[in-house]
Amino acid sequence: MSSLRLQPVLVTARGVRHMRILFCSFHWVLIAIIFNLGGAQAQTSAGSFSWPGGNQAALSLSFDDARTSQVDGGTALLNRLGAKVTFYLVPSRVEERLPRWKAAAASGHEIANHSLNHPCTGNFLWSRDHALESYTVETMRDELKQASLRLDVLLGVKPQIFAYPCGQTFVGRGRQTRSYVPVVAELFASGRTWLDESANDPAFCDLAQLACIEMDGKNFAEIKTLLDQAKQSGHWLILGGHEIGTSGPQTTRVKMLKKLIEYARNPANRLWMAPVGTVGQYVLQKR
Repeated sequence: MSSLRLQPVLVTARGVRHMRILFCSFHWVLIAIIFNLGGAQAQTSAGSFSWPGGNQAALSLSFDDARTSQVDGGTALLNRLGAKVTFYLVPSRVEERLPRWKAAAASGHEIANHSLNHPCTGNFLWSRDHALESYTVETMRDELKQASLRLDVLLGVKPQIFAYPCGQTFVGRGRQTRSYVPVVAELFASGRTWLDESANDPAFCDLAQLACIEMDGKNFAEIKTLLDQAKQSGHWLILGGHEIGTSGPQTTRVKMLKKLIEYARNPANRLWMAPVGTVGQYVLQKR
């Protein structure tokens, strides 16, 4: 039997350098391939999310605090335009116009929790008696539960979703500061923030911290830019407002609202307009 003899291979210094160059080139090509595959997967994840009816994006209109203008004329306008919105309510403000808020709930608008006392940072003097810096996670949990119970008594609706007063998600101060986002995630199907800069990616967003862009004081051209961006990316745009009227601070303009709803309800514009809770439930099911 013959044996296999390995022949020595002479590798020159130049050959070693050449092999190193080839290895480095392969190394970076491999990294590029992996990076591109990751990007493609991310794009597929976002792009594969489909909205009902072949729509390109989702739109939710929401209003905070139970301002009197919302039911003194706002709900009649919304009903006439065929739009159902989300109202994040503070119970004490609901009591000021209770029959009209009952009518709003009965007509299909979404009733949501906005806390019992609207606690924000004590840097707002009007919030000093209910400053978030003085709260604990447990006191916040109790307050949110009480607010839901109170709204259920007043309107016969148990809120399923929540909006953070002032968009602030913390309690306490210094080393004792804590997030109460986990409490919101425990008690509600979603939590909405405030004064954000982007729409929500339905394949990625945290339902306990949904981004919301202010629509108070904006004209339709400004809102249209946001809609176009949402449609291009397939995202969910949540708009937030306070008063409904023709002028004044923290006021969603009636003129803008009419144009916005007319645009959103036109099937050619491929927008799904629905309350926050409705869209959130759809997102959760699709995931």
